[in-house]
Amino acid sequence: MLEQFPILSILIWVPVLGAVFCLCTGGDQHASFARTIAVVTALINMLLCIPLWWYFDPSLYDMQFLEDHLWIRAFQIHYALGIDGISLVMVVLTNFTGLLVVIAGCHSIKLRVAQYMATFLVLQGMIVGVFCAMDAVLFYVFWEGMLIPMYLSIGIWGSANRSYASIKFFLFTFFGSILMLVALIYLYNQANSFMIQSFYHLPLRLTTQIWIFLAFLIAFAVKVPMWPIHTWLPDAHTEAPAGGSVVLAALMLKLGVYGFLRFSMPIAPLASEKLAGLMIVLSLIAIVYIGLIAIVQSDMKKLIAYSSIAHMGFATLGCFMVYEIIYRAHNLQDAYMSLEGAVIQMVSHAFGSGAMFLGVGLLAERFYNHSRLIKDYGGVAHTMPVFAAFFMLFALSNVGLPGTAGFVGEFMIIMSAFQTHLWVAGCAALTLILSAAYTLWMYKRVFFGPLANEYVAQFKDITFTEKTNYILLTIGVFFVGLYPEPIINVLRVTIGHLLLQSIPTELAMNVVG
Repeated sequence: MLEQFPILSILIWVPVLGAVFCLCTGGDQHASFARTIAVVTALINMLLCIPLWWYFDPSLYDMQFLEDHLWIRAFQIHYALGIDGISLVMVVLTNFTGLLVVIAGCHSIKLRVAQYMATFLVLQGMIVGVFCAMDAVLFYVFWEGMLIPMYLSIGIWGSANRSYASIKFFLFTFFGSILMLVALIYLYNQANSFMIQSFYHLPLRLTTQIWIFLAFLIAFAVKVPMWPIHTWLPDAHTEAPAGGSVVLAALMLKLGVYGFLRFSMPIAPLASEKLAGLMIVLSLIAIVYIGLIAIVQSDMKKLIAYSSIAHMGFATLGCFMVYEIIYRAHNLQDAYMSLEGAVIQMVSHAFGSGAMFLGVGLLAERFYNHSRLIKDYGGVAHTMPVFAAFFMLFALSNVGLPGTAGFVGEFMIIMSAFQTHLWVAGCAALTLILSAAYTLWMYKRVFFGPLANEYVAQFKDITFTEKTNYILLTIGVFFVGLYPEPIINVLRVTIGHLLLQSIPTELAMNVVG
């Protein structure tokens, strides 16, 4: 019954419509109306995810909840939407995060409230569109469309150096997107269609696949971001408002890994196999080297930003270890686990890092000069004990404590890597030590010890609105950490189909043999 209902379009365009209503409320004298509209809009989208999950059939690998309308006849460009298991998980995560950002903004944003709410509602709609698009041009429109609200959020509500950070963010991501567009146009000329699934069956030579893979690599590696094109992220996180940092960490970084799964691996399987070693090395550099950089950071936001890069290195490692696992161990089960671990890592990282960015924004808001420097704090647990308890939970999830969301994905990826390369698994496991070092060191200096100064002594503990956000995030952390089976069940068939499309024929024969 729900298949006949355009629920995906509603999830995309209701936030955009809500943004229009927010802008129509006028200036800050009517800010309460804008806040109410934004919260109601985000809540509607979150509630719509319940029937979306309920009616999704995890036994099918085909796209579900299909919508297909001819958009531009001359080039056979379609407004085509659909989701599989991976898309479903990311759509639900997007709407959950959007609700948290809007709720947090109700308390923290005092100027241009209507514009702020409109910006993040549009951003939410565009990101949902990316995860649902089945036409390459539609995908590209949503992909580029989300850059504008994020650019505005950093440039308008960011910190002192916001102009530099917003321009750097836009230039890095836009440059990568241009190369992706060139690859999509080439694929269109080969397939005579812009439908993404029509690209999967093209008989492309290895050389052609390598060029396509490299074009996609630049676009998606910028988003993850992977070393050495990661430098825009610490600046963007540092200068962005708390909501912008949450969206960057929880959603926009995931788009790069989603691109690898949706485009690079199934469209260019031969190139993915040949370049898997390169991707593994780049992922390990992100995990180890960027983790070492995080240890020496004095700014809390920069520390968490570098931590995000390191943890996303796990997701890319999980994606491309499948080729080594199948080639060396001939084990499809471990390949499954590696890819499932990559997707779960994306979800768990969203909860942990998103919550920590909200927390740092909350502390900076209470400090007289909005400082994020670790040395300016100390003894916060004396004045904000409830907040300190919540932040400790999310810090431990970031470390990868068993029972929390941060443990599950990393454990699955490390376990699968052990089947082929002990040194890869060992290097990956170093992140458990490094993340404990920089996360707990930051927590100790900020929350424990004597009160650093008179401003910290005057802090008030978190409000009801802020507690609501942290309770929702706590539920997410423990749900994924203690009972990830519902997510794995949704992913299982989709991951299996993706593997069949992404593995070259000779590798598949090795598994069968």
